[in-house]
Amino acid sequence: GPVSMSKKTKFVGDVKITNTGSEPKFIPAGEVTGEHDITDAVGPGPLKATKVTTTIYEGQKPGTSGLRKKVKEFTKPHYLNNFVQCAFDAVKATGTDVSAGSLVVGGDGRYYNPEAIQTIIKMGVANGVKRFWIGQDGLLSTPAVSAIIRERGPKWQKSFGAFILTASHNPGGPDEDFGIKYNCEHGHPAPASLTDAIYEGTTTIKSYNICEEFPTIDVSKAGLTTVQATDGSTEVTVEVISATDDHVKLLKSIFDFDQIKTLLDRPDFTMVYDTMHGVNGPYAKKIFVDELGQSSDVCMNAIPKDDFNGGHADPNLTYAKELVKTMGLDRKGMKIDVGGAPIPDFGAAADGDGDRNMILGKQFFVSPSDSLAVIAANANDIPFFRSQGGLKGVARSMPTSGAVDLVAKDLNFSLFETPTGWKYFGNLMDSKELFGGTDYTPFICGEESFGTGSDHVREKDGIWAVLAWLQILAVANLDSSKPLVTVEDIVTAHWKKYGRNYYSRYDFEGMDKAKCNAMMDKMRADIETNTGRSVGRYTIAKSDDFEYVDPVDGSVAKKQGMRFLMEDGSRVIFRLSGTAGSGATVRMYIEQYEPENISMVAADALSDLIRLALDLCDIQGFLGTEEPTVIT
Repeated sequence: GPVSMSKKTKFVGDVKITNTGSEPKFIPAGEVTGEHDITDAVGPGPLKATKVTTTIYEGQKPGTSGLRKKVKEFTKPHYLNNFVQCAFDAVKATGTDVSAGSLVVGGDGRYYNPEAIQTIIKMGVANGVKRFWIGQDGLLSTPAVSAIIRERGPKWQKSFGAFILTASHNPGGPDEDFGIKYNCEHGHPAPASLTDAIYEGTTTIKSYNICEEFPTIDVSKAGLTTVQATDGSTEVTVEVISATDDHVKLLKSIFDFDQIKTLLDRPDFTMVYDTMHGVNGPYAKKIFVDELGQSSDVCMNAIPKDDFNGGHADPNLTYAKELVKTMGLDRKGMKIDVGGAPIPDFGAAADGDGDRNMILGKQFFVSPSDSLAVIAANANDIPFFRSQGGLKGVARSMPTSGAVDLVAKDLNFSLFETPTGWKYFGNLMDSKELFGGTDYTPFICGEESFGTGSDHVREKDGIWAVLAWLQILAVANLDSSKPLVTVEDIVTAHWKKYGRNYYSRYDFEGMDKAKCNAMMDKMRADIETNTGRSVGRYTIAKSDDFEYVDPVDGSVAKKQGMRFLMEDGSRVIFRLSGTAGSGATVRMYIEQYEPENISMVAADALSDLIRLALDLCDIQGFLGTEEPTVIT
């Protein structure tokens, strides 16, 4: 009945109250003032939102691919909650209605993913999300998330965004790395404006919202769970979806699977795909075994594990040891004696979250920069591009070699050099649709860090790159009566036409961040001194700190890497990686173009330039070493 509350009155439980002439409404447990009719004593039950007081954690600033820290950091009280709440706040501030459409949640299966998924669901409900799509077993590759956002569901269920739980190629396990990133309604990574807003929120957050009583969702089985408020006034739907179906369906619309199957069925062709116990194992099985009818032996290390089986799921010559040895190579890409063991004709590897790739032929390593150039040059072999009148635009990150530039000039493609980060490519892909600008699609882009993709999604896509190479090989081998055209044959023919960009990247991992910044600052201070300077047989035509003005939205990205551009076209580049979970990683990039001399060993071709680069940065003086952790 009527109750007068001239002073604040505290309710222990939730109540439904009415003011005279107004609709009933729920008031959560707490204090209210005024005259009200208490008409019921039921609350929303499992949908009850609680506001939890929290403390601020410094350093929750997302890098180029989200927030990555050690698991021990993420499992501190409220650490993950703070970031998730600030993400919801920032997304809502853009005008996004999170109660409409679906929120996608999944990850690469690394340690702490299961717990994080349940936390995000409970916080999502408390922040107004009504529908969730969760990858079965908590798994979703990064490109698959982008595909789901773009392709899945009727319009009223379309996804407004996603939380991807991954630290990509970083190690996993209780003592290793965890990560989280947010992708937006077109499947693209959060732009700088959104990640900046998230970070700003983490510096002032006082509380977060969570539905503690929301039930734990069994993500091991596909199916629908509907949770209602106690009085039935509202409901939340959580759907556990196939991790692979949407992505594989999209890939089948891009490539000619029948043509690829004909190649794979040839008695003189063998292949192996090493998913390194990352998320791409189920995708590899779905495509190569279920769709293309190959033996499961094609899929190496295809069972996802939360610590990547103790390995480092990074698809390069250093960490993909088992595959590299199987393909008859060492960590420098040099041929080794395999003692008569059979060597597959084609090999590939994936990283933890499935967005990166490494391509290998029989005792032959294809650099990521060359891979991008070869795919661009042969894009018409792929139905997706051919059906749209051919490729229109290509882009590469600034540190990536200029091999694709030569293809773009020859075939009259629009060409872009961007900072490292897939979000810059996404802007170019969406130039017309979202910004009313020039249409650069269909579009191919790539980074030297083993990332390649196209405008079918807004993330790099490792298994897309593998299928692109198989499609190119399939077209080159249409006549099965002729000898097999190999990966090495295709790359060598490319070099003969365009010349060769000898290229290498040195990674110095786990370095002291302050000392790394001091080294970069010293190179910035010496820009004028170094420009025009002659060192050995090289003359530095230009030294600068790369700056990018986005041609689509006009945004400016500064301090994107120190460049030393030589008069003969050679390049030396230094940048700090934004993807390390702890410490800092210095990346040193070396490139030298040779129009005719294409058969040298890369290390020999680059030896003088490598020595010059080490002297320019004085890495020995700043970091106490000249020995890289990884060479690619």
